[in-house]
Amino acid sequence: MARKPKSAKGATSTRRGLPSKDKILEFLKSSTEKVGKREIARAFGIRGDARTDLKRLLAEMRKDGKLAGSRKTGVRKRGTLPPVAVLEVTGRDAQGDLIAKPTVWDTEEGARPAVLVLVGHSRGPSADIQADIGIGDQVLARITELSEPDVEGFRYEASSIRRLPREKRRLLGVFRAHRHGGGTIEPIDRKQLRSWSIKKGDEGEAEDGDLVHFDLVSRGRMHVPQARILDTLGNPGDQRQISLIAIHTHGLPVDFPESVLNELKHLTPPKLEERTDLRDLPLVTIDPPDARDHDDAVYAEADNDPKNKGGWVVIVAIADVAHYVRSGTKLDREAKLRGNSVYFPDRVVPMLPEHISNDLCSLREGEDRPCLAVRMVVDAHGNKRSQTFLRAMMRSAAKLSYQEAQAAIDGKPSTKCKPLLEPILKPLWAAYAAFAQARNRREPLDLDLPERKIVLDNKGQVERVDIPERLAAHRLVEEFMIQANVAAAEALEGKRAPVVYRIHDRPSQEKLKNLREFLDSLDMKLDPPSDLKPAHFNRILARAKAMPVPDLINEVVLRSQSQAEYNPENIGHFGLNLRRYAHFTSPIRRYADLLAHRALVRALGLGTGGLEDDEAARLAEIAKQISEAERRAMAAERETVDRLIAAHLADRIGATFTGRIAGVTRSGLFVRLKESGADGFVPVSSLVGDFYHHLEAVHTLVGQRSGATFSLGDPVEVRLVEAIPSAGALRFEMLSEGKKGKPSSALGKKVNVPKFRRRSRRRR
Repeated sequence: MARKPKSAKGATSTRRGLPSKDKILEFLKSSTEKVGKREIARAFGIRGDARTDLKRLLAEMRKDGKLAGSRKTGVRKRGTLPPVAVLEVTGRDAQGDLIAKPTVWDTEEGARPAVLVLVGHSRGPSADIQADIGIGDQVLARITELSEPDVEGFRYEASSIRRLPREKRRLLGVFRAHRHGGGTIEPIDRKQLRSWSIKKGDEGEAEDGDLVHFDLVSRGRMHVPQARILDTLGNPGDQRQISLIAIHTHGLPVDFPESVLNELKHLTPPKLEERTDLRDLPLVTIDPPDARDHDDAVYAEADNDPKNKGGWVVIVAIADVAHYVRSGTKLDREAKLRGNSVYFPDRVVPMLPEHISNDLCSLREGEDRPCLAVRMVVDAHGNKRSQTFLRAMMRSAAKLSYQEAQAAIDGKPSTKCKPLLEPILKPLWAAYAAFAQARNRREPLDLDLPERKIVLDNKGQVERVDIPERLAAHRLVEEFMIQANVAAAEALEGKRAPVVYRIHDRPSQEKLKNLREFLDSLDMKLDPPSDLKPAHFNRILARAKAMPVPDLINEVVLRSQSQAEYNPENIGHFGLNLRRYAHFTSPIRRYADLLAHRALVRALGLGTGGLEDDEAARLAEIAKQISEAERRAMAAERETVDRLIAAHLADRIGATFTGRIAGVTRSGLFVRLKESGADGFVPVSSLVGDFYHHLEAVHTLVGQRSGATFSLGDPVEVRLVEAIPSAGALRFEMLSEGKKGKPSSALGKKVNVPKFRRRSRRRR
């Protein structure tokens, strides 16, 4: 309820006992809640017919430019913010505090005022909830107007009441200037391919090609909304800047606040006497050739225990980030806010500052580095016999790429690998062979979905799209990391310590229903859901290898799966077919792994930097937060790849391409190009000469008159009609004719086409 002013009783006015305009403004300034006409009347004791006079007085004050606001937002002094408002976080200051601006503001009142959002200044649950607020988020906040601007010039401070649900998209677009002023906004959302016009004077400081944050305003009841630019965010057309769109769309924090960077100056080096010395052990890192940080190293040797004939000792050493990033520090809060590193073809948005990720915690060749290592003893068949965690000091014996290590095993060792082959690489491959036996018995989900890798030239433009070869070296490192992750979860469970599991639920009934309908069209059967295991999917995938489009079947199976997430409640990992699983091996780039390190340090008594009590109590909350951050990163990475490829193809309008139908909907066909793996859309309205019906169960469009079909997996030829790089969208024209005669799916089974009623109007 609005606070009643002390002077309200007996307040005088020039008309029928109403308060003066100054009294009303004073009341608005002192109020801590939203104020409307009703609150003003109650505060000043205005009743009966006098309410009509109050309404006229407030209208007069609006006309005089003294009041602003609406029934929805409340009445306020013009040019000021109300006591409670919705703010959008637009950036951060040097101390890491959030800067926000009101979402509702009339530009005739001047520029949107900046508000300092006070978060993270206290420890405990409330501080952690506030720390979840990031750039691009909207918050309902309580606002305090300062008597005078602070040292940074802020007139307002705000404390968040709650973070509002995250929207799929902020109002962002690319500005295209018109010659005589004004312009249009191009979309960045491929699902909403529309543009907005901007009148002259509403473009602000934006220049042609700039990514802008805009608002939609109405110029009258009967007018189409116009766009008005609020902020200019940079030019994604500049060299190596196309990821800028995804960064701002998803509110990814890029620069580290000065207060976080200042903490780097006070980090203390680890003490060797407090750690196990593994510096003489020839651990090696195996990574992509362009990797800048190295957070895991591996080693294997034959077990000399006569009771474990043919067995192996495997050591996986992981950078000890927990030594440097302590719970409750600004470094920690920043890492938690980011949740994980985000990898774009043109840049990386890291979880931790470069001094940590690329220096102190990068397991560089020949340099001493602190680590958390797990020593696993396995038998000749890959069954684990024991495990021990060590807080150690290591020195990498060699930095190798996957290709370099694989070539050495294949009999073509480089000069660097020749002396490593017998003592290091061959034992690693032999231990992996044992692990592989156990993996084969476990039968995890075996999807084969090669990833596209965008290769940029020195100007930041797409040079080519590669599909890197999947090597045994990749599988070796992957399996070693999986086993280390399992060991971490088991060790924490054994101590009844808190764990943030990596969980993966069984597919939902609805997704299984859709998958079965698809598989029925291929004469494939999936076992009943009561006994469903990854092995049942693997049998489907094995059959798919003999079909024309195994990659599409792999994708449909992938879409049927649940999404993995972080959670302190364990339900196991369906895809890996593991009862317990945690992320432990990448603390440089995943906050979940840092939590696992802290939990192990605390549970096993491995020194300082362990999990704090208040942190352990909030694991469910933190797990939800970092799961959201992971989904945000995946969406940003995927959208950036789409935009880069669309930009790459933008100068090839009119060119023809071969591809396959990768999706069928009522509104059209999605076609994946063979050359680049890019996806584009063929609207059903462009399929001239017939009216097409969508047969959802068999992923087919069927012509009503001709019976011609376009089905999932069909090879087709298309012409590129439009490319919108800002949205990552491609539009094609279909050049191939639909299949004639008795329609059948390109994947195998005959399609039963129902008899359609003749329509008087055909789509042309």
